[in-house]
Amino acid sequence: MLAPNILKQSRKTRKADLEEWRIIMLEIILHALEHGALDSLKLVPFLFLTYLAMEYLEHKTGSKTEEVVRKAGYFGPAVGSLLGALPQCGFSAAASNLYAGRVISMGTLIAIYLSTSDEMLPIMISEKVSPVLILKILGVKILIGMLAGFIIDFVMHRKKEEEHIHIHEMCEEEKCHCEKGIFHSAVSHTLHIFVFILLVSIALELVLGFVGEDALAGLLLNRPVLGPILAGIVGLLPNCAASVVITQLYLQGAMGFGTMMAGLLVGAGVGILVLCRVNHHKKENLQIIGLLYAVGVLAGIVLELL
Repeated sequence: MLAPNILKQSRKTRKADLEEWRIIMLEIILHALEHGALDSLKLVPFLFLTYLAMEYLEHKTGSKTEEVVRKAGYFGPAVGSLLGALPQCGFSAAASNLYAGRVISMGTLIAIYLSTSDEMLPIMISEKVSPVLILKILGVKILIGMLAGFIIDFVMHRKKEEEHIHIHEMCEEEKCHCEKGIFHSAVSHTLHIFVFILLVSIALELVLGFVGEDALAGLLLNRPVLGPILAGIVGLLPNCAASVVITQLYLQGAMGFGTMMAGLLVGAGVGILVLCRVNHHKKENLQIIGLLYAVGVLAGIVLELL
């Protein structure tokens, strides 16, 4: 007579546990949607103002920047790494075209890729991150890009081929409609990045809710080798989503400085995508991607150990 009662009680317990689990899941999802949306909406005014300033600078100095890189010669890696760190839309893509026409060296191209800030800068500005930290990150990226560029050029002994190349307007890759004016372009960029930040924020909130903040941080924090390797893989994504994910994870405290730097160094925005499209030497493209990943991850490991 006891067995049926025990069985009924067991079924009721399982049903109650299942219902409780569903309630917890719903609470986590609603919490993620609410906090992700609120946190993302707060950034919109700052993102817009930052992109408006960036668009103004690029429209005033974009062609001059490309011309400076063209004439840099042996000092290409130094000039490229400095200019690559400036907030410019599509500069890494323009550099890919310059390299495909052999106007700049491989070292200069990789220096630009390594120093490119992509979406890290506007996100950190909108999040009111300390200017000292932002300058530190940019300084490290410039230094690593410069050193790597000179070493690569020295080892490769590449001779610049004198070929004429037409630089296409690479903002089309991001559909920012620059031809319609800086205001329209800034709005387009802001909406584009807002969607990325919103999705990443919600995803992070869900992961933190289900997995736990300690578990996520434990995967990337205090792992001087695994962390940078994983961040470098994320950085290889050929769009702005990579830098958005990496920057947000760092600001959430889920990764260390070295791990973040590995991802940001490898991340070259749409530059790699454009390189694979305009440069028809596939083995060379793989070599460039491999060097970019190796330098970024190695630098991240060293910084994480330090």
